[in-house]
Amino acid sequence: MLSCRTRCGRRAAWTGWGLLCLALLGLPAAQAQNTDTLRVGSKRFTESYILAEVIAQTAAPQLPQAPVVRQGLGNTAIVYEALRSGGIDLYAEYTGTIALELLQQTGSMTREAMNAALAPKGLGVAVQLGFNDGYALAMRAADADQLGIKTLSDLAKHRELKLGLSNEFIGRADGWKGLAARYGFGQQPTGLDHGLAYDAITAKQIDVIDIYTTDAKIEHLKLRVLQDDRQYFPRYDAVLLYRLDLPQRLPKAWAALQKLEGRIDERAMIAMNARAELQSVPFDTIARDFLAGGAKAGDSGQRGWVAKLFGPDLGRLARQHLLLVAVSVGCAILLAVPLAILVFPHVRLRAVVLGITGLLQTVPSLALLALLISWLGVIGTLPALIALTLYSLLPIMRNTVTGLVEVPAGLRQAGTALGMTTPQSLRLVLLPLALPTLIAGVRTATTIAIGTATIAAFIGAGGFGERIVTGLALNDSGLLVAGAVPAAALALLSEVVFEAIEYALRRRR
Repeated sequence: MLSCRTRCGRRAAWTGWGLLCLALLGLPAAQAQNTDTLRVGSKRFTESYILAEVIAQTAAPQLPQAPVVRQGLGNTAIVYEALRSGGIDLYAEYTGTIALELLQQTGSMTREAMNAALAPKGLGVAVQLGFNDGYALAMRAADADQLGIKTLSDLAKHRELKLGLSNEFIGRADGWKGLAARYGFGQQPTGLDHGLAYDAITAKQIDVIDIYTTDAKIEHLKLRVLQDDRQYFPRYDAVLLYRLDLPQRLPKAWAALQKLEGRIDERAMIAMNARAELQSVPFDTIARDFLAGGAKAGDSGQRGWVAKLFGPDLGRLARQHLLLVAVSVGCAILLAVPLAILVFPHVRLRAVVLGITGLLQTVPSLALLALLISWLGVIGTLPALIALTLYSLLPIMRNTVTGLVEVPAGLRQAGTALGMTTPQSLRLVLLPLALPTLIAGVRTATTIAIGTATIAAFIGAGGFGERIVTGLALNDSGLLVAGAVPAAALALLSEVVFEAIEYALRRRR
């Protein structure tokens, strides 16, 4: 039997792991309560990335500490939920989106009406930045000339044309459904990422895409923006959507942000988008140059994928990715192994529990993250860790159960014959024999977590997925590779580590 010191030490170790897990999970929420920090969010497209940096850099001189910029949080629903829950303080939004998508109002709304509707939610609209970035449909100009298409009504007559629309536009209240009803479109659009749509239309895989009217690639790719002759789309004037406590909490920063009123016109916004999408200039550099009075002459900002791979953010992203994987897999071990030990003698209960954990694996990661944000009221590391922990449960639990079940009956009976109690038999016979199979499950869970952790960047949790998300938004293959390669290298490194562990176990046996 184990001595009291050994039992207490083992219990303390397990307790320590649990407390560490809880502390790390609670850390983001604690950080979110820091009232001196300005937290700026953005959606997952070029213009929103740039505006987030413009907002942050404008306010920074009036803040006691550097602002936190949470880039690429996803679509409107996720960013809005982050704002409502206090995960961010403000972000750049558009009046048409606020009226139709967030407030479910038909027709245009004045700023006063928006503020009256948003006030019960603790939110407000202020600082009209000075440009309108509306939705529109576009097609190749040469095809439009050949077919005589100038308006959306003209497009509705050509049902043979293939439409490739962003998934958000297809699902929005002010998007495809209402547009199709207004114009009588009979086409069935294909959903794809906004950043990839330009490649698809250039390759002639699709004929029509939805665009933002300040997109830089419209002129560059010689696309024709079709006239909204039945005035379906409202104006999408860029404004700041913010939490009402912000002006009182950070009055000097809020006063600085007021100076952005009317400062950015359509031409300036198109030029900034072009620097990001066509010249690969970093978002923070574009914002800094704009606030300083314009782009630097001859500044192309072009970088190869190797330079992007070993960029200054590599260390930070690696730490974030490792934290996500290590904590989530560690928490999964603490949950899955005891639960597997508990249920493995009971065949029916075991099947039910494994079935539930298997069902969790079928929930799409982005959907799970969105649900967790809604339930928890926070964005960032906490929901990402919970999601990754849930995805790691199945391989660890299944392998633990399998390892225990496969222990030969003769060895179990030998332990009983030696007078061992059930806990002693479990600890001294069953678990040591099941350990290689259990470790194989942890190995699988770690590999899954490394890959799935890239999705965490969609809700501001960082990691190598941050580069992948930004690369998708910019359609920058070099940046995509710069995010994918370190994640793949981390997966290979984990395989080497687990191979060494299994080799050590084999030698010990």
